[in-house]
Amino acid sequence: MTLRWRLTLLYTALLAALLLIVMLVVLGALQRSLNGSVQRELENSLEQVITRGPQTAEIFGLNGNAPIYPDIYYQLDIYPGETLSAVKSFTGGELVPALTIAQSHAISGQAKIQLKPRQYLRLIHSPSGQIFANTTVTLSGQVHPLRVLAALGTFKPPVPHLPQSTAVVYLAKDLTSQDQTLQQLELIMVVVSGFALLGMGAGAYALAERALKPLAEVREAAAQISEKTLRKRVPEPNSHDEVADLAHTLNRMLDRLEQSFEVQRRFTADASHELRTPVTAIGGHASYLLRRTQVSAQQTESLQVIHNESERLSQLISSLLDLARADSGSSPVNPEPMLAQAFLADIATELEPIRGSCQISVTGQEVEFEGDPGRLRQVLINLVGNALKAGASRVVLGSEVQSGWVHLSVADNGPGIPPEHLGRIFERFYRVEQSRSRDAGGNGLGLSIAKAIVDAHRGEIWITSVVGGGTTAHVRLPLDGSGRPS
Repeated sequence: MTLRWRLTLLYTALLAALLLIVMLVVLGALQRSLNGSVQRELENSLEQVITRGPQTAEIFGLNGNAPIYPDIYYQLDIYPGETLSAVKSFTGGELVPALTIAQSHAISGQAKIQLKPRQYLRLIHSPSGQIFANTTVTLSGQVHPLRVLAALGTFKPPVPHLPQSTAVVYLAKDLTSQDQTLQQLELIMVVVSGFALLGMGAGAYALAERALKPLAEVREAAAQISEKTLRKRVPEPNSHDEVADLAHTLNRMLDRLEQSFEVQRRFTADASHELRTPVTAIGGHASYLLRRTQVSAQQTESLQVIHNESERLSQLISSLLDLARADSGSSPVNPEPMLAQAFLADIATELEPIRGSCQISVTGQEVEFEGDPGRLRQVLINLVGNALKAGASRVVLGSEVQSGWVHLSVADNGPGIPPEHLGRIFERFYRVEQSRSRDAGGNGLGLSIAKAIVDAHRGEIWITSVVGGGTTAHVRLPLDGSGRPS
C-alpha cells in the first residue's frame, strides 16, 4: 500500500473516530436530557397524586380530587393488611398479592405496569421510598417502552374504621416517540457522517497527492540516476521541510558517489595507459627474439608464453580502457545507416579464419537501421567468439523487425549456461568456468563491454540459455538510432 493511501486511510479513520465520539456524546447528552425532563414531569405529577409520609394518600381522585395529566400512565396497587414498615422489611422480591384499584384509561386488563423482582427490592429498600425504572407494556399488540416512577405510600380506604394498607403508585411516561426521535437523529447523523467521511477521504487523497508530489519528483529523478549519470541531481523543493532535507541529503550523497566513481575511473584509465607501453614493449621484444635469434626449444617455449601473456594483458588493458571511457561518457556512438543482413554477413566472413569446424550461417530479414558499425561489430564478434570458445559446432546469426526495433541474435548449439549464472553474466570479471576457459583467453569483460556499447545505443542486450540446449544472445536496437522506436 502506498504512503498516499496510508495517509488517506489514517486521516479518514481519525475523522471516523471523532465523528463516532461526537455522535455518542450528542445522543447520550440528548437522551439524558430527555430522560431528565421525563423524570421531572413524573415527579411533578407525583406531587399531585400522593402526600409523602404517614398521612393518608390521596390517590387519583378517589377522594374527590381531579386525576393527573392524561398523557401519563398511572396505576395504583394496594397490598391489603400490609403496613409500610412491614413492607420495608420485606426481602423476598415482588410484592404479592396486589390489588389494582386504579388504572389509566390506556392500560386495562392484562396490560399492567410491573417491575422486575430486583426493581421491587430497590423500591422497598429505597430511603426515599421511590425509584425510577425502565419497563415495557403491551398496548394494542405493540410493545411500548416506559419510564416509570414507582413510589411506596400508605392508602387509607374511604370507608371509616378500615385498616390502612401499603400502596405502590406507578406513574409512567411512554418513551416510544422519544426513542423514535433519537433513532431518526441517529440515522441522520450516520448519513451525514458517511458523506463527511467520503468527502474527507477524497480531500485527504488529494491533499496527500499534493503533499507527496515533491517526494514523487525526488523519487523519479533518483530513479533516472545511474553510474553513468551521476552528474544529475534530484530537485530540491523550496519548502523547508523534511522532503527538502531528504533531497539535499541525496544530492550530497550523489556528490560523494560521483567523486568516488571519478577517482575509480581516473585510476583505471591512468593505470591502463601506464601499463600499455611496457606490456607492448614486452610483447614486442619477445616476438623479436622468437623471429630474429637462435634460441633453444625451452627458451622458445618461455618466449612464446611471454608473448601470449603480453597479448592477453594488452587485450585486458584495452578492455579496461573501453570500460573507463564508457563509464565517463567519453566514448559516444556515431550512428549511420546499416543493413542488418549485410552487417551479419560481414561478421561471418570476418570470423571465417578462426571458426574452425564450426558452421556460421546468417538468417532472417533485411532490416535498415542506424548504429555505429565499428562498435556493433565489436559486440557481435564478442558474442560469436563466446560461442566458439564454448565449443559450439553451429552458430546462427539472425535479424528481424519487432515493433520499431531491430532484433539481432546469435544462437549456438553449445553446452548452455546454468540458470544461476545468467543473472550475473554481464558483471565485470565474472566468468562462467564451465563454458569459458582462461586458456582460451576469456577475462570476464567482453559481455560488460558489449552491454556498455548497446546501452550507448539506447538498446537492450540479454542472454537466454538451456543447459544442453544451446545459448542465444539477443541485441535489440532502435531503428532510428535515437533510443526510441521509429
